[in-house]
Amino acid sequence: MRINKRWCFFWGLIFVMGCVAGEDGTESSSAQPNIVFILADDLGYSDIGAYGSEIDTPNLDRLAEHGIRFSQAYNHAVCYPTRAAFLTGAYPQQVDMMEGPENITGAFTVGDMLKKAGYRTLWAGKHHGTQSPLDMGFDRYYGLRDGCSNYFNPGDRRPGEEKPARKESMYPRKWIIEGELCAPFTPEDSDFYVTTAITDRVVQWLEEYRKEEKPFFLYLAHQAPHDPLQAWPEDIEKYLGTYMEGYAATRRARFEKQKKTGLLGDRYELSEATHRDWRSLSETEKLVEDSTMAVYAAMIDRLDREIGRVLDKIKAMGEEENTLILFASDNGGAHQVVTMKDSGPIGSISRWTSLGPDWANVANTPLRKSKVYSHEGGIRTPLIAYWPAGIEDGGRVVRTPVHVIDFLPTFAELAGIKIPESYEEAGADPKVYNNEPLVPVQGVSITPLLKGNELERGEPLFQQLRRGKALRADNWKIVSWRAENEDKGDWELYNMREDPTETNDLSKERPEVLGDLVEKYERWMEEVSK
Repeated sequence: MRINKRWCFFWGLIFVMGCVAGEDGTESSSAQPNIVFILADDLGYSDIGAYGSEIDTPNLDRLAEHGIRFSQAYNHAVCYPTRAAFLTGAYPQQVDMMEGPENITGAFTVGDMLKKAGYRTLWAGKHHGTQSPLDMGFDRYYGLRDGCSNYFNPGDRRPGEEKPARKESMYPRKWIIEGELCAPFTPEDSDFYVTTAITDRVVQWLEEYRKEEKPFFLYLAHQAPHDPLQAWPEDIEKYLGTYMEGYAATRRARFEKQKKTGLLGDRYELSEATHRDWRSLSETEKLVEDSTMAVYAAMIDRLDREIGRVLDKIKAMGEEENTLILFASDNGGAHQVVTMKDSGPIGSISRWTSLGPDWANVANTPLRKSKVYSHEGGIRTPLIAYWPAGIEDGGRVVRTPVHVIDFLPTFAELAGIKIPESYEEAGADPKVYNNEPLVPVQGVSITPLLKGNELERGEPLFQQLRRGKALRADNWKIVSWRAENEDKGDWELYNMREDPTETNDLSKERPEVLGDLVEKYERWMEEVSK
């Protein structure tokens, strides 16, 4: 990998004097930064230290302390639509990624675009789609092509170990190991753990390309802390007993920390609790709940440590100054419970444990609802940006809403290129994307926010997933959830500036606002459904 001390100085000079104009009149620079996008899986809004958690996450907290915390960063409520939106800069409805994790159609990917722009493109971790990343503009890929797998052994039972807990109806899970499709993938190493194995491969790649005279783009898509909740015993031991005061106490402590550290403004209220009363649980139930949350915390702790290894490697290469590092989650904490007929201690290879609705209510503090819902707890998650050479006034909290569709146009601007308007211009093979007409990129570049400026977004942000739907336009939001036995759900209306946790429904008081936003939503749905 190239050593870029001169570029570090140059970038600092550029940001002091202002950016230079590209050929299309947009702001760009001749020094392309490295870009690292780290995506956690099912991580709730308050699950890392910088967003209120008691969990030990010093590496992510350092990025937040010297970078930017975004308080209103949006996704698409579950894994595969969010990931498709990130890759394409388009809504998942537009690229055939709403009904299930299938093929992206009618769009190029960020991998195609950045590879054409001169980047080394690397992807490690979860995919949750059916195409090979090696056909989507990425030079290297290692990871799980499916949605989730056993952390200690994604494949067949190895001699001398318990049978790995797994969803039998979805077995074997597909992995791609440097271009080879493996189903099942049974690691030979008995010390295998998914979060660590992904990191090992990334560190190996960075060392391999460290002398290369081109920037790198790394998409590091972790599976953690998605269920099954599994962690090493020594990591779990660190947190056992931490949660014996219960759901409400943990949730309240997180909320107070969020307020104290400036993440949340004065208008935030803690949304109504949906967890059980801790006092109603038996002592045995309390121990089970404490163990469950301890494993979840251990997974996040380990995730942070492995991210730290990648950060240390980038720093050792002399690349930290001019590397934009982004950390996000694909949706809110998950309330769904997977029921298995398995055995073994919570957190072990033979046990599938889910976080469940009570702790998910804590994970998403102070927001309403959880994964799958279009309420804030399902679609709003942490986003940290760190870039010593490019971010001004580190330590800021940005309260402007941003969305996962914004990353592709942001990366285009940072790479100094226009957003491609054809497959050819993007360096993509149209056959990979079903030869469908190219969908225009829907997001906007968020680079103004990195520099402390305002962001202009002409269109509302839209959500639609299963029985949930929403629209965010400036400070107004409409949201609906349809019960399973209903044909349609009622629209709710919230003033997100005054009521950011959706506690005061104004649909009856402001019918003219509601009607206007519903009309906009219906026009959008009609357009993306064509």
